[in-house]
Formats: sequence, C-alpha cells, structure tokens
Amino acid sequence: MRAIVIGAGVVGFDVAKLLSLAEHDVVVVDTDAEALAHVNEKLDVMTVTGNGTSTKVLEHAGIRDARILVAVTAIDEVNIIACMLGDRLGVDTTIARVRSDELTSTETVLDSQDFGIDLIIHPEESAAAEVTRLIRRASATDVLMLADDRLHLVGLRLDPDSPVIGHTLQDLVMQRPDLRFRVMAIARGIRTILPGGNERLRRNDQIFVLARPKTIPPVLEMLGKSDRRLQNIMILGGTDIGAKVALQLSQEKNKRVKLVESNRERAVTLAETLSNCLVIHGEGSDIDLLVKEGLSDMDAFVAVTADEESNLVTCLLAKHLEVRKTVALLSNGGYIPISQSIGLDAAVNTKLAVSREVMRFLRGKHVKSVATVHGLDAEILEIEARPMSAITKDSLMNLSLPSGLLIAAVLKGDAIEIATGSTRIDPGDRVYIFVMPGRIAQAEKLFDH
Repeated sequence: MRAIVIGAGVVGFDVAKLLSLAEHDVVVVDTDAEALAHVNEKLDVMTVTGNGTSTKVLEHAGIRDARILVAVTAIDEVNIIACMLGDRLGVDTTIARVRSDELTSTETVLDSQDFGIDLIIHPEESAAAEVTRLIRRASATDVLMLADDRLHLVGLRLDPDSPVIGHTLQDLVMQRPDLRFRVMAIARGIRTILPGGNERLRRNDQIFVLARPKTIPPVLEMLGKSDRRLQNIMILGGTDIGAKVALQLSQEKNKRVKLVESNRERAVTLAETLSNCLVIHGEGSDIDLLVKEGLSDMDAFVAVTADEESNLVTCLLAKHLEVRKTVALLSNGGYIPISQSIGLDAAVNTKLAVSREVMRFLRGKHVKSVATVHGLDAEILEIEARPMSAITKDSLMNLSLPSGLLIAAVLKGDAIEIATGSTRIDPGDRVYIFVMPGRIAQAEKLFDH
C-alpha cells in the first residue's frame, strides 16, 4: 500500500517510520531538504521536496496510487489543503493534524467532511486530557480510558514496601475475590510481560491494571498505593497544552492552580482567560522564582514547555522538593524510559495520538481502535469478532491462544465484562486485547473468518 506523509518533522518522521515498519510504500513530502535528508538517512522511504499543497508535487509523490495520506506539518492550513487534494485525487483515507478547534467546534459552519478529511487529530488536546487524568489519579503513571470511559487501564509502579511484592497475580485475585480487575501487563526493566496467574510481582515493577473506574481505589489500596487528591498544582508553560490543563483543573472544586509563563504578552492573555488560575510571568529556568512561588508546597508539578530538557530538569527539582506527582511533556520518545528511571512519575507525548490513529487505519476493518502506552511494548486492539471466527468457537480457557496476546475485556452490546477463563466471545462482540508486536497478525486472524 502506498502511503504519503506530508511533513518531515518529529511527528511526520514517527508516522513514516511506523508505516515503513509495516512494510508499506512510503513517500515523505516536505519543503525542508535538510529534514528530508534526515528521513532518508534513517528510514527506508522515498522523499519528495516540495509543498504538500501543490498538485504537481503530490502527483510526483504518486498520489493517484496512494491509499492513505497523513498531513502532519506545523501549519493547519497546509494539512487541510493537502487532505482536500488527496481526497479529490482518490485517496481512500486522509488524516490531518489540526491544532485549531475551528473544524471540530459545535458552532463551526464547516466540518472536516467538507474538506474531504476522514480524521482530524488534535495531539495537544489529547495530551492535555492525559495530563488532567494523571493529576486526577494521583498514584498512576499512566491512565487510558477504554469502552467510552467504562474501563480504565491504570499504570502503577510498585513501591519497595508494597504488600504485594513476592505474591503471584493469582494470590491477588484470591485476596480480594470481590474485586473485578486484571493485571494486563508488567513492564520490568526493558521487558514487557503479558502475565499469567503464576507471575510473581517484584520491586519496581510497573503494572497495568484494568478495572471499572469505581474499582480502582480499592485495588490501589490493596497494592499499597494512596490515591489522595492533589489540590495544589503548579504548571510550567503557557502552551496550548498548559492552558488547557490549567482551564480544566482550575474549574474543579478544591483545586488551586498556578501557571508560570515566560512570555509577558502570553501571560497577560492567559491571566484574562483563566479566571480561576493564578498566572505568573517568569522564566521556568529561574529556580528561585519557582521556589518563591511555593513549589515545595505543591501536590503536583506539570512541565509542558516547548523545551523538554527544561521539563525534565524542573520535574527533577520538584521531586527533590518532595512534590508528590510530577508530569513532563516529552516529545522525544527516547526520553520517556529515562524519565521513569530517574524518578519522574509520568510523561506525556503528543506523537502518540497521531500514531494511534494511523495504526488503526493500518489494521483490518474489524479493528475498531488501537492504543499504546508509554513504556509498554504492546498494542491494545479493540477488535470485533466476525461470525465463524476461531475466537468464537469455545470459552477462552478451552481455546489454544498463542503466546504474546491476552484478552482483556469483552463488550457485548451495552454490557462489558473483564475477561476470565470462562468468558465466551460471540460474533459481533467487541474485544479489547493486548498484543505483542510479533503477534498482531495472529491476533487479527483469530477474530476474522
């Protein structure tokens, strides 16, 4: 399948890499010859120098043979026009990265379909929502909502004194048979484990628990985690992400939010729009300023500036001052495992929103969504069981499921159930399944006829 990526920046590079690894015929288009040279050096793809809004350039890139076009430049208008041209020239699927909410607002005159765009992605909005969820769930390193928010996948790092260290997952189930939850994955060092019931928990394991939202607090208590609310929050960076996080959190009861922004004009604008938030003009690198403004008294510190090294350093300072929860925006995915190893609590990455949506279109039509989690080398597929598919033949305990995949939950109409050995999947059911990279084709085959 031919795929065209407009934009050779960080996000475009990541999307092109993803498509190339899936053995697609990838062409990257950009006006920046230097950025394209970097793409050529690192990836097995073709490149075309030119503007993605030019029909001539797109023709040169092979647009008439393309099945998917992903426009992820830094300019909304370029992404929109490129998708319009792709749609008119017969591309099956067009995806645009758009920072403005002009096309998705309920009050807008035009919507994405008017421009021939199949999917609009707001990476900054997704990142802001993720930060907000992490602050609301104090003990979590990751929070992913599934099944229209009826299931939460919560990442937790086990403390050295956790009461469950040395216990098997079967022990946990027997300890609290009243709780419906499942440990879906364990990140241990650089390894990802999709565990069985006999897997023993170790110190510093990062575990991923699937449960209904109301079940999460007692599960946290069993794991030795406190989920005390975070009330005093400092945000470094008045970026779009920082502003969205400040707006969402400052509207919640008993939350006191401070936002530090280095640009005076931007700080004034934010002060006018964020009525429930204290906006401070100052440099984030000014440690004395942060301490003076009460960093050591904060329950949480969020660093979302455009300088990811600054985000890392200030979060480390916050941990040194015993701030309970730190969250850093890290555009470079390579920094995420580093951030966890040096003690930061959580990281968000705007590239993931784009990658998740592109992956969904790469899968079969019965795959409804794809999700990934920082530091977890597995995909979470939402996949529909076809009539006569192998997965519908018997209960899970009686099926010979290949290693490297784990059934998480089953959506039967409006009812949802966390999977156990006795669970039976029927045609039309939607299933959430954790799959290691080398087992994705096998997983899809189980659900297809």
